[in-house]
Amino acid sequence: MATPRLSGGLVSAIRILAESPLRGLVWRSMGQSYGLFGLNDLPEEAHGVPSLEERAVAGAPPRTGPDEEGEAAAPRKGTARALRLAYQRQGTTPVAVLEALRARVERAEFGKAGRSPFIALAWARAHALAEASAARWRAGRPLGPLDGVPVPVKDEHDMVGLPTMGGTRWRTQLAGQDSLVVQRLEAAGALVYGKTHTTEWGMSPLGFNPCQPMPRNVYSRDHAPGGSSTGSAVAVALGMAPVAVGSDGGGSIRIPAAMNGLFGLKPNFVRVPRAGDIFADGTVSHIGPIGRSVEDLVDLLGVIAGPDPRDPLSAYPGAAPVASWRAALGRGVQGVRIGVDEAEWADAAPEVARVADEALRGLEREGARRVSVKVPYAKEAPAAGVLVIANETMGGLLRCLPHLPEMGEDLRIILALLRGCATEHYFAARSVRAGLRRNLAAVMAGVDLLALPTTAALPPAWPFEEDQTAIVDEVANQQAVRFSFLANLTGLPAGTAPAGMVDGLPVGLQLVGDAHDEASVIAGLAAVERLGIGRVPDPDGFVPLESVARG
Repeated sequence: MATPRLSGGLVSAIRILAESPLRGLVWRSMGQSYGLFGLNDLPEEAHGVPSLEERAVAGAPPRTGPDEEGEAAAPRKGTARALRLAYQRQGTTPVAVLEALRARVERAEFGKAGRSPFIALAWARAHALAEASAARWRAGRPLGPLDGVPVPVKDEHDMVGLPTMGGTRWRTQLAGQDSLVVQRLEAAGALVYGKTHTTEWGMSPLGFNPCQPMPRNVYSRDHAPGGSSTGSAVAVALGMAPVAVGSDGGGSIRIPAAMNGLFGLKPNFVRVPRAGDIFADGTVSHIGPIGRSVEDLVDLLGVIAGPDPRDPLSAYPGAAPVASWRAALGRGVQGVRIGVDEAEWADAAPEVARVADEALRGLEREGARRVSVKVPYAKEAPAAGVLVIANETMGGLLRCLPHLPEMGEDLRIILALLRGCATEHYFAARSVRAGLRRNLAAVMAGVDLLALPTTAALPPAWPFEEDQTAIVDEVANQQAVRFSFLANLTGLPAGTAPAGMVDGLPVGLQLVGDAHDEASVIAGLAAVERLGIGRVPDPDGFVPLESVARG
C-alpha cells in the first residue's frame, strides 16, 4: 500500500531513516508499494534475455502511407507556421519577437503558472541569432522551418557560458561547449534563448523540485505541471515558444505535455543523439519535442534527429526519415488499426479514461479501426521502469555524492534506498524489460498503433505557497507514470495529444507506434489535431508570438 503524500519535515524524517542502518524498513515499504519485489517471481513467459544495447524491436515491416501528402492542420495561434507567415508578410521580425519575449519574462507574465519556466537565459546570444535570422527573412532566404523561431531547451543540455544544473542547486560550473542539440538548432536558425526548468536530476514526473522555484500548471496555480520537462511544457503553453526541447525517461515529455494541454513526442530510442546531455547515461531517456502543434514537433525533430558518431546507438540504417514524418501530417487514419488493451485502460481514473476514449472514438469516426489486444505483463512496466531508471540515475550520480548534502531530501531518499536494492531486483527488471520488448513487438505485428491514456489521473494538487519543499507522493507518482514506462523500456516512439478537459484540467491521449515508426504516431496525433477532437482552451497568460508588432 502506498504511503500518503508527505512534505517538509516528514520527508526529512524519512530521509534520515533511509540513510540510517534501518533503511531496509523504508526500502521494503516503498518496494512493496511500487511492486518492485515480485518481478523475479513472474512466469518464464514474462522474461527475456537482456540486451546490451536496448534497441527497439519492430513487430512488423515498415508501414507506409498514401503516395501523396495529404492536408496538414490549418495553422493555429502560437505555432511556428503562424510565426513564419508573420515573418513572410513582414508583420513582425525575429528581433521584435525576441525583445517581446524578454519584456514578458522581465515583467513576470506567467499566467497561472505563477513562476518563470526558465532557469537560465541567454539574451545577448539569442539577439545575435535573431539579427542574422531577420536578415535572411528580409532577403527571402530563411534556412528552414525553425529560422527565427524561439526554441528553449531543457536544462540538461550544455550551452556555452551557462551552467547545466539539471534541476540541482550545486551544478554551477559554466559549460564550455554546446550540446549537439543546441548546435543543430542554431545551425537551423532557431533562437535558443533560454534553458527550462527540470525536476532534480529529472526524477519527479510531477514537477516537484525542492531546489528551484518551479512553475505550476498553466491551467491552475495550485496543481502540478508535470515533469521532468516542466519548464519546456510551461513555456510552450504560455506562448513563449511554439516548440521546446524536452526529454523522456519515464514519461517526462508526455506527462507535462498532457497536463498542460500540448502535443509531445518521445521518438524512437536514440533517434536524437545525446552528446552534451547530462541525463544521457541511461538506456531509457529519449530527447524529443513538446509543441503547440504536431507540425511543430516534426519541424523540431527533423532538425535535431540523425546519427552522431559520438553516440553509436544513433546509427540507424539510413538517415532520419524526415520526409516520411512530414508526409504523415496529412496521412489520416483511414484503415489504421489501433490496439486497445481494456485491462490497461481500467487502471485510469474513470473521468480520465472517458475523455481519452472519446478522443479515440473521434479517430474511429475518421476510419480508424479499434482492435482489442492484450499486452502481456504491461502492468509490470512501471515497476521495471522505476528499478531501471533509478539504478541508472544512481550510477550517473556516483561521482556527485560529495554534493549529497546539497541535494533535495526526496532525491536523497531514492539514492539511500538504492543502496539496499539487491542485484536480483535490478536484473529481474532488465529481464522483464526484455520480455516486454518481445511481447509488445508481437502485439504491434497486428496493429499500427497502441492507444492508452497518457496519465492515469489528473494533475495532483500542489498549493502555490508550497514552494521549494521536498515532497514524496507515491500515489501521484504512480498515476503519472502508469502508462508511460512501457514505451521507454521498449524504446518505441510514443506521443500525446490533448483529449479534452476534466474539472478545468487537461487530459491526454497517448499513441504508441512500432519500432522506428514515428510516422504512424505523427499521423495519429495530427489527425486528432486536424479534426479538433480534443482541443483545449488557451490558458490564462497565453500570448501568440505572431501577434508581436514589427517594432
